[in-house]
Amino acid sequence: MYAIVEMAGQQFKVAKDQKVFVHRLDAKEGSKVSFDRVLLIDDNGSVTIGAPVVEGAAVEVKVLQHLKGDKVIVFKKKRRKGYQKQNGHRQYLTEVSIENIVSSGAKKATAKKAAPKKEEVKEVEAPAKEASVDYSSMTVAELKKVAKDKGISGISSMKKAELIEAISKA
Repeated sequence: MYAIVEMAGQQFKVAKDQKVFVHRLDAKEGSKVSFDRVLLIDDNGSVTIGAPVVEGAAVEVKVLQHLKGDKVIVFKKKRRKGYQKQNGHRQYLTEVSIENIVSSGAKKATAKKAAPKKEEVKEVEAPAKEASVDYSSMTVAELKKVAKDKGISGISSMKKAELIEAISKA
């Protein structure tokens, strides 16, 4: 059984108990991480292709270690001009081990993360409707929205101080 999964912006063909080097993950060594962007699963001949991802599928991995890759030499030269530039670079990597490939029944982690963002937007809108609001702590985009709601014209060329003054006068 193997799967093609997107991890850290790259696609990998993985199988159980395989070790893979991916771009640096924001997880501690020894922790387990689940990736739900599975593009294809092959279970002994029965192939499931996602459009774009397979619903309910996930790949569970264990973070083994964080390390740096081999040094890559970048050499630039323009012939007959005397221009040479040499630079080096080492990529930050994470070594992961594939623990399990789940073909169905995986929980989506992205749905939980999307809900709090919507609530935060509602909290930002609520203070704008109150009578005594601290406009200096708001961003320019929020101030422009408040000014638009109050019917103030010419807000596109105003700076933050001008927006606060116009809103407080209206």
